[in-house]
Amino acid sequence: MIAKRRVAPKPRSKPSVNPLTTKWNGPFGMPPFEKIEARHFKPALDAAFREHKAEIELIAKNTAKPTFANTIVAFEKSGTQLSRVASVFWNLEGSDSTPEFQEIAREMAPRFAAHETQILLDKRLFKRIDDLYERRNALKLGEEDLRVLERHHLEFVRAGARLSAADKSRVKEINARLATLVTQFMQNVLKDEQSWRLVLDGENDLAGLPDTLRESAERAAADAGFAGKAMITLARSSVEGFLTYSSRRDLREQAFNAWTSRGAHEGETDNRQIVAEAVALRGEYARLMGFPTFAEFSLQDTMAKTPGTVDELLRAVWQKAVVRAKEERDALAAEAQNSGDNAEIMPWDWRYYSEKVRKAKYDFDESKLQPYLELDHMIKAAFDTASRLFGLKFQERKDLPRYHPEVRVWEVLDKKGAHVGIFMGDYFARPTKRSGAWMSAFRTQHKLGKGQSPIIVNVLNFTKGGEGEPALLSFDDARTLFHEFGHGLHGLLSNVTYPSISGTSVSRDFVELPSQLYEHWLSTPDVLEKHALHYKTGKPMPKVLRQRLAAARNFNQGFATIEYTSSALVDMALYSAEPASVGDVEGFESATLSEIEMPKEIVMRHRLPHFMHIMSGYAAGYYSYLWSEVMDADAFAAFEETGNVFHPATAKKLHEFIYSAGNRRDPHAAYVAFRGRPPKIDGLLKKRGLAA
Repeated sequence: MIAKRRVAPKPRSKPSVNPLTTKWNGPFGMPPFEKIEARHFKPALDAAFREHKAEIELIAKNTAKPTFANTIVAFEKSGTQLSRVASVFWNLEGSDSTPEFQEIAREMAPRFAAHETQILLDKRLFKRIDDLYERRNALKLGEEDLRVLERHHLEFVRAGARLSAADKSRVKEINARLATLVTQFMQNVLKDEQSWRLVLDGENDLAGLPDTLRESAERAAADAGFAGKAMITLARSSVEGFLTYSSRRDLREQAFNAWTSRGAHEGETDNRQIVAEAVALRGEYARLMGFPTFAEFSLQDTMAKTPGTVDELLRAVWQKAVVRAKEERDALAAEAQNSGDNAEIMPWDWRYYSEKVRKAKYDFDESKLQPYLELDHMIKAAFDTASRLFGLKFQERKDLPRYHPEVRVWEVLDKKGAHVGIFMGDYFARPTKRSGAWMSAFRTQHKLGKGQSPIIVNVLNFTKGGEGEPALLSFDDARTLFHEFGHGLHGLLSNVTYPSISGTSVSRDFVELPSQLYEHWLSTPDVLEKHALHYKTGKPMPKVLRQRLAAARNFNQGFATIEYTSSALVDMALYSAEPASVGDVEGFESATLSEIEMPKEIVMRHRLPHFMHIMSGYAAGYYSYLWSEVMDADAFAAFEETGNVFHPATAKKLHEFIYSAGNRRDPHAAYVAFRGRPPKIDGLLKKRGLAA
């Protein structure tokens, strides 16, 4: 018999603390990114959902007569913890989307939808809001309070608060399913982008590529384990650069087809049926709400109001753009023949030959700009513009937390040195990052209770420089940086009382105004002379190069306008059609393009199987970039008319009525308050070189 040795029990370890559920005591209340792991989100979100439900229940079951304080203010204050955790989760899921995050997103997306729907369809809560709405003129509310009450009432009505019990039940099913479909759609596009690469081996494969693109392609190849080679990916700055400069027509065709066929492959990443089902569900939702199509439902709460108004704008621009694009095509064909290439111009040829035509016509080589457009210099340019317009100061804070080592963080101060907010910049492409560029918030500004300052992030997908070299941008990249920073300023400068109308929480066809307007300053001599400095010599961009850039500004605008406007027209057609006619998504796309006489040498900027805008927040709303462009061209003209693009009095009005105002007033009224009149389309046509 062998005696058993007694083993002393191990002391119980303390349960690990979930950093998402504890108070964030770090600087400026920033999320403790270094402590957060994917596994923390599900329990934190579970707890936050329960807390928010309890807060809503207290408001809904309150037996006291509804007042603005006990209903609207209480509603605005609810959900703080859920908003805090959710903002961190969705920002990380988009910018560093690991398989763990993707799995959680697939599970949580329908839960978020169900949670929001349950609140918006709570008849007790709506009864209180409706009571206040009916008595609003007798409540003696201030302008902002009245605006918030009206916005909440409209939100509940458009969510289905007045529907029957059976229809409300169906709305819940539709919202949950749409949340699942949108999440899957986004993840499928990312998987298609991650799975494709074009490995270039030898000088023959690299023919035509400028040094900057070669170096970034070599860096991408080395990072992927292809040392000594170069690699093109489906990051826009990589693939578009290749399509512009590669003299290998066969490789351009490969890259172009991979870029335009994302989401349209047989198998698990096929998005075609996802689009068809989403369109059908949105159409059903619109009919439940009493609208014949989703486009009419969606546009009711916009500046445009009706599909007819949108169509009128798009068609007016389309006709002029088609004429210009045909002229451009003929010039490309002539250039191709002069180069000994008698093949018909195809979509993968357009960028390549247009660059040759531009160089010949304007003695302007786009690649010559890049040495003067170093990323750090362009960031400083965007900051300096904000300083001159709005008095802001940006102090880089390397001591503050960040969610990825590449992210940079700045504290934003006003002209008196007071804290305004935190700005984060995430600039480089990663395999786990969604493509494109966007602004988001880890925290939005408001003044309820103790209030809070904003934490804003810009996420972009620029290509890194070679080993030991800085990132050099194309002019389009630099414009994208200014665009997203314009959105960022809309969030940073927000000065409102209520969270629901903070920053960018405005009409979809108004939200692009601050971003598109901000792009204008990049092209001004004031900015280029000061910040477009050669990354090696530090010398400013030569005046002759700036002049050629300005002269070529409207070059190829027929192509660019066709690319965009065709996408907007197809979006409107998609959400205006009978859902049964959209079963074959690619067939519908092709038929619509045929109806509008799409030039065969040009492809939509976003084909339906990867058109992320219209699967998420821009369904029946992609037109809004053009709508906002009418305003941004007209708004910048207000500065030009003074003879000073930093005119202080005009900048003050811009700050007051546009950048800081959130959704305090109707967007049309906000624009008129700034400009003194409604916008005119003349500036848009002039800006795009389409004026008669």
